[in-house]
Amino acid sequence: MKRLLIVLFFTTSFAPLFAQNWKPEVKENIPLDSIRLSDPCILADKNTATYYMTGTGGLLWKSKDMKLWTGPFVVAQTDPDSWMGPRPMIWAAELHQYNGKYYYFATFTNRKVIIDTVKGNEIERRASHVLVSDKPDGPYVPMKDSIYLPADKPTLDGTFWVDKDGKPYMIYCYEWLQNWNGTIEKIELKPDLSGTIGEGKVLFRAHDSPWSREKDEQGNITPNKVTDGPWLFETQTGKLGMLWTSWVFSDYVQGVAYSESGTLDGPWLQEKEPITPPNFGHGMLFRTFEGKLLLSAHSHKDVNGRYVRIPHLFEVDDSGDKLVIVGLYKP
Repeated sequence: MKRLLIVLFFTTSFAPLFAQNWKPEVKENIPLDSIRLSDPCILADKNTATYYMTGTGGLLWKSKDMKLWTGPFVVAQTDPDSWMGPRPMIWAAELHQYNGKYYYFATFTNRKVIIDTVKGNEIERRASHVLVSDKPDGPYVPMKDSIYLPADKPTLDGTFWVDKDGKPYMIYCYEWLQNWNGTIEKIELKPDLSGTIGEGKVLFRAHDSPWSREKDEQGNITPNKVTDGPWLFETQTGKLGMLWTSWVFSDYVQGVAYSESGTLDGPWLQEKEPITPPNFGHGMLFRTFEGKLLLSAHSHKDVNGRYVRIPHLFEVDDSGDKLVIVGLYKP
């Protein structure tokens, strides 16, 4: 229920930000901790020697050193005649460079279309989708396929991975609001990422986690039902892992799972404890231009009834079979 209230608060409070004809005021020399941003994802683009940061809201920030940022810029251009409608909400946007192009993986929501009602909760049309650009700062535009995932399932937080078979995949969450036990799934992408091939396959479920917990309406402690923010990585020893986020009661927390087979098919073994301190989550990994591995995540804090989310960086050691958080990183 806490998670549902957060979703409702977010959609009602920030809906005006998602209109594509809305132009934000661009500012320069903004410190990272002065930016309010959920699900921060940073692309270190060597071609332009620039860091590009995006996330929920669909806006883009730029920096040469990660100390000071310029933005935000509107970079996503969706089709108003598509299932998204003219003013889709944009969650958890990511930038990925692949085969000479830049791809924008994000969750789009059309609040005017209701696909289901479960336990009294209306579920809006929401799905992971991919846009493309020739440049890291866009504009990002639609490709051939208008639908990547089933219209009757709410999906979110799509990310990108090329598996050992050489094929590209989208890894995404099937949202708990409908199935009441969220999953993380994979689906094959076309070679140019312009659509999907076949059907999704479950990699693991929220209830598989030993660390995420909640209390039911009777006060009993049960496994949490939320899967959020997958991000794939390989350690320097070749171990395939996945960052993902859920809850430990009222705390938003980052966990990790590792694949025994070294492929997306797993099986996936969940770490017993979260990897970040409480109320840091939805993480991703990138290397600085100097080669340092960093984890980008947002802090999650209730301030006078409003949820405040601020990007943070952690230094990470991936020299062994498992990630180790070294500590907070200040550019």
